[in-house]
Amino acid sequence: METRLSELMAPAGGPPFLSVVIPAYNERDNIRAGALSTVADYLSAQPYTYEVIVVDDGSEDDTAALAEAFAASHERFRVARNPHRGKAHTVIAGMMTATGRIVLFSDMDQATPITETASVLPWFDKGFDVVIGSRGARRHNAPLWRKFMSRSQIVLRNLILGFRGITDTQCGFKAFRREAVQAIVPRLSLYGGALDGPVKGAAVTSGFDVEMLFVARKLGYRIKEVPVAWDYRHTRRVNLLKDSLRGVRDLLRIRFADWRGAYDQAKRNV
Repeated sequence: METRLSELMAPAGGPPFLSVVIPAYNERDNIRAGALSTVADYLSAQPYTYEVIVVDDGSEDDTAALAEAFAASHERFRVARNPHRGKAHTVIAGMMTATGRIVLFSDMDQATPITETASVLPWFDKGFDVVIGSRGARRHNAPLWRKFMSRSQIVLRNLILGFRGITDTQCGFKAFRREAVQAIVPRLSLYGGALDGPVKGAAVTSGFDVEMLFVARKLGYRIKEVPVAWDYRHTRRVNLLKDSLRGVRDLLRIRFADWRGAYDQAKRNV
């Protein structure tokens, strides 16, 4: 019989119930504004055990030092320093070292606040393996170009990958059962292995989210999309032309990888 998450929340001396992975690239301002304190205050009031892993993506400012100073006084926080490889590889690094029963990744800017964890976790009790935050088709406070970019990506994703049934693949607030993480990541074709070229500046790598969900579906995992709060004013770094082109390129790369059988192993090993 499946263990219910409510039974895992009571501390038992084992691994934490929840791991929160926060990628960080030049996040000094958000840390100084109290982003990590907000996360710590919320999680410390919950009935379950947790850990927070801040993964520094080779920041050019003092992000890593500030995060380490915070972690020094918060025992459930730890910091990993990585070379600059972009958000996808940074998130993967944190997820693969997480020890929690549930692994959630969340952005440092808290555009989707950590309090939305309460909207996500109950769905694991209902048999879902992957629960993703969704901003729906609307984008609160987002400019017209950002809304157009989001809607266009939905259309292209459905046309290229036949990826229907999920409205928002790009929200930076997703949770997985740990065993799902361990199964999905090694099967990624675009973002599971070596870096495909040098990275300079912020690298959003939006295709990572799509590929993870694409592989999750091939593995037969149940995915639930849940509405969450999101505020554009807390975000930055999205470049209309650069990120749109990279997003389309990644959709095509996922489709070509699937055509040549790169994901067939996922089907056979289920």
